[in-house]
Amino acid sequence: MHNLWRDEEARGLSGIDLLVYRSRLIGRDTGLVVWGGGNTSIKHQESDFRGRRLRVMRVKGSGSDLKTIRAEQFPGIRLDDLETLEQRDSMTDEEMVAYLVHCLMEPGSSRPSIETLLHGFVPHPHIDHTHADAILALTNTLDGRKHAEAVYGQETIWIPYRRPGFTLSREVAQAVRNHPKARCVVLEKHGLITWGQTAKESYDATIEMNTRAEQYARDRAKGKAVFGPPARPALPGSGRRAVAARIAPYLRGLLSGRALEGGGEPNAETARVVLRFDDGDDVLEFTSSEAGPQLCLAGPATPDHLLYTRPRPLFVDGQAPVDLESPEGIAALKEAIAKGLQKHAAWYDLYFKKHATGKEPRLDALPRVILLPGVGMLTAWKDARHTRIVADIYHHTIGVMRGAQGIGEYRSLTVKDTFEVEYWPLELYKLGLAPPEKELARRIALISGAANGIGRATARRLAAEGCHVVVTDLDGEGAQTVAREICEAQGLDRALGLRMDVTDESSVASAFQETAVAYGGLDIVVSNAGMAHSSPIDRLDLEDWRRSLEVNATGHFLVARAALRLLKEQGIGGSLVFIASKNVPAPGRDFGAYSAAKAAETQLARVLAIEAGEHGIRVNIVNPDAVFQDSRLWSGAVREERARAHGVPVEDLEDFYRRRNLLKVRVLAEDVAEAALWLASDRSAKTTGCIIPVDGGVREAFPR
Repeated sequence: MHNLWRDEEARGLSGIDLLVYRSRLIGRDTGLVVWGGGNTSIKHQESDFRGRRLRVMRVKGSGSDLKTIRAEQFPGIRLDDLETLEQRDSMTDEEMVAYLVHCLMEPGSSRPSIETLLHGFVPHPHIDHTHADAILALTNTLDGRKHAEAVYGQETIWIPYRRPGFTLSREVAQAVRNHPKARCVVLEKHGLITWGQTAKESYDATIEMNTRAEQYARDRAKGKAVFGPPARPALPGSGRRAVAARIAPYLRGLLSGRALEGGGEPNAETARVVLRFDDGDDVLEFTSSEAGPQLCLAGPATPDHLLYTRPRPLFVDGQAPVDLESPEGIAALKEAIAKGLQKHAAWYDLYFKKHATGKEPRLDALPRVILLPGVGMLTAWKDARHTRIVADIYHHTIGVMRGAQGIGEYRSLTVKDTFEVEYWPLELYKLGLAPPEKELARRIALISGAANGIGRATARRLAAEGCHVVVTDLDGEGAQTVAREICEAQGLDRALGLRMDVTDESSVASAFQETAVAYGGLDIVVSNAGMAHSSPIDRLDLEDWRRSLEVNATGHFLVARAALRLLKEQGIGGSLVFIASKNVPAPGRDFGAYSAAKAAETQLARVLAIEAGEHGIRVNIVNPDAVFQDSRLWSGAVREERARAHGVPVEDLEDFYRRRNLLKVRVLAEDVAEAALWLASDRSAKTTGCIIPVDGGVREAFPR
C-alpha cells in the first residue's frame, strides 16, 4: 500500500485543514475505504461563538465522502460535553444522536458520524478508522483473532464484533487505555483504528498496518486457487455485453414490479430500478468459480458494505449461453433469473420473520447485486450513481473474500447481526430523512437528434427532473458534449452520449443495446431526429424525396420498433413521444417532402398507440412550428427557400413566423421540451394517441 503523504503539500496546513488533507489521502485509496466509508477526526482547541477557548473534536459528518470531503463537513463537538458520556452504563442510539445535537459547535452543521463517541473516547488527538480490504481479510476468517495477532503481535487490540454505538465506543476506549503500548485496534468484521500525536503519525500508522496485513495475505495465499477451479467458461467481451443487453430489460422489469408470469401493470409498491453492468476480471473470476455460489451466500464483509449491497446477492444458477444467437439459451437464462428471484424472495421472507420484533417496517426483498456466471454482474438501485457505488463495494467484497480464502476460510456477519444492521433504527431514520425523489427519478430516456435544438433542450429538461438520458445523434461528438453537460449539472453517469443514425437499422440496434447495458432498460423515447428540405414538387429531386422519407419517416419507424421491443420485454409500460410538425395538419408550399414524411411519422405514431396500449405503453405527438433556436433544421438553404415561399426577406423570416401565430410569440426549443416532459411523465398517465401543438396558435393547424 502506497504512502501518499507529501510534506511539501502538508507544509503550512494545520488544524482542520490538515485533517481535510489527511482524510482525502485516505479517501483516494480505494483499498482503504469504500464510498462514504471510514472516519477521521482531530481534537484541538477552538473558540466558540463567545470567544471562549474550548477543547473541540472535529469528526467526519454523516453522509460525506473522504475522497472529496471539505472542512465544513467536519462538525465540531465540545469534548467536555461528550467525554462525560463515558461514565454512563448504557445509551441507546436514539439517545446518543439526540445528545450529540446539543454538543455541536455550530447548530446547523451536518450530523456527526455514528462513530463519534469512539473517536471522542479514545484518548488520542488524531484518529483514523478505515475498513480496508486487507484488514477485513484478516478479521473475516474462521479464526480472525489468531491471524490479527500473527500480523501485529502485542501492537494490536482485538475487539470482537459489535454493532457501532455507545457500547462499542466505550469498550474500545477502555481497551486502548489498558494497553498503552498498542498501536492499533482491529475490530472484528469492521475494520482498523489507528492514531497518532500528529496527523502524519496517524496516517502513517494506517498505511503501515494495512501494508503488513496485505503482505501476510499474499504470503498465505501463495500457490492457492482461492476460489477453486473455474466451473464454467467466461464468454468473450462482446458476447458478455450482448447477453447483458438481452437480459437486463427482462431483469429490470422483474425488479421493478412486473409479475413473474409476465405482462400487466407494475406492482405499485415496487419502485423502478436502474441497472449497471460490470464484467471486471475479478467479477468474472468469482462468478465463474467453483466456490462463488456458496461464498456469496456467506454475506457482506462489514456493516458498511451491507447498507449498500443488502444481505446477499442473487447468484443465478445455470451456465450462461455460449450460442448468443440461440433463443433457447437466452430463454433458459431468463427462466433461471425468474426462479432465482423467487427463491431469493422466499429466503428473505423467512429471514425477516425469524428476526423481526414486530416494530420494523419491512424493506423490499430485492437483491442489489445479481451475479451471472460467465457474463458478469448487474447492480440495481435507484439511480446510476448508487448502482456504481454498489458495484464498487461488491468489487471490495470479492477482494475481501479472496484475501480471507487465501488466509483461511471466509466468514461474514451472522444472519442475526446482518438483520440488526439492515434494520438498525438509525439507518431506517436516515431513509426517512431522504428528500423526495424528482418526477422522473429512476426513469431512463433515449432521445434522437439530441445534439442540438429541440432534442438537446428535451434531454436537459428530462435530466433536470431526475431522468437518466441517452443522448443520440448522427453527430456523435455533439451527443457526447450534451451528455457531458448533463453529467456536470446532474451528476456522474446521469447521461450517455451515442452516435446513432436513425436511417441505419444496425446503428439503431447498437444504440438500444448500449442503453440496456448502461442503464438496464428504457422508460421514455423522444423520437426527434429530423431534417428539412424545401423545394417545389416539380423541381424536387428523387434523392431529396427519398432522404426526407428515410430520416423523417423510416427513422422514426426504426427507433419506435426497437423501443417497442425493449419496452415489451420489460413489461412495465413506457412512453413514446414523437416530435412531428405543424406541417402535418397544415402543410406549406414548397415543403412537400418534409410534410409528407412527417405525416407518415404521425400516422405511424397513431398506429403504434393502438398496438402498444395493451402493454401499458403510451404514444403521443408534439407538433412544433418555427423553432429556429439552436436548430440545424433551419439551414441557410432552407431559410432562403422558406423566405421565398412566403414572400419575405430572409432576415425577416423568424419575425414572420412569430407574427403569424395567434399569440404572436417566438416558439423556443424549451417550449417543446415542456410538452415532451408532460407527455413522458406520469402527469399524462392516461393520455395516448394525443397531438399537442406547440406553435403559438396556428389556426389552420388546430388538431381535429
